[in-house]
Amino acid sequence: MSGRLVLLRHGQSFGNVERRLDTRPPGTDLTPTGRDQARAFALEAGRPALLAHSVANRASQTAAVIGSQVDVAPREFAGIHEVQVGELENRNDDEAVAEFNAIYERWQHGELDVPLPGGETANEVLDRYVPVLTELRMRYLDDHAWTGDIVVVSHGAAIRLVSAVLAGVDAGFALDNHLGNAESVVLAPITDGRWSCVRWGTLTPPFYPEPEPTPVADAVHSGTDPMG
Repeated sequence: MSGRLVLLRHGQSFGNVERRLDTRPPGTDLTPTGRDQARAFALEAGRPALLAHSVANRASQTAAVIGSQVDVAPREFAGIHEVQVGELENRNDDEAVAEFNAIYERWQHGELDVPLPGGETANEVLDRYVPVLTELRMRYLDDHAWTGDIVVVSHGAAIRLVSAVLAGVDAGFALDNHLGNAESVVLAPITDGRWSCVRWGTLTPPFYPEPEPTPVADAVHSGTDPMG
């Protein structure tokens, strides 16, 4: 095993700027700032061995910018798009954001069968997302001849959910530590099909929740987009 899985949140989109629950593909495009963020990631991270992205516009555009910088052709994968929020789609009012965050908090604490209104459960997200990562691991990362990282351009809420489940990251930490645009979670394959989280955004292990975390209230009252 000689590579890592870099789950990269896409660059800033117009939906992010408007703090909208923009989850249904193809979704909104990258802003000029989002393209700059993708270029900056490429310059810092260097050339991946494989560059994957979801079906959403903001993810494919992020991957295209990265790919042009490092001369790697991006590849689209179904199943790794954002958590589908159903009836909350495209809303940005505090009530909708609070409802999303309350259910997402329950997911992170293990209530995986609770659905978003008209949307997905956590188990449904995991059932479509995890097999893609498993395939990438089995085909590439578990091959001792493979060298280099796999960058997967995906989406904040989905990345935090999947990473916490696969690597056993503390729920409070995952809730308190959103991913900014073009920030990533890095997972390393370890024995028996398990994963180790070696970086979350700018942070490295051990991962502990912040004192007195209030993720739902903080998300509602902050000016940031809710999907990070």
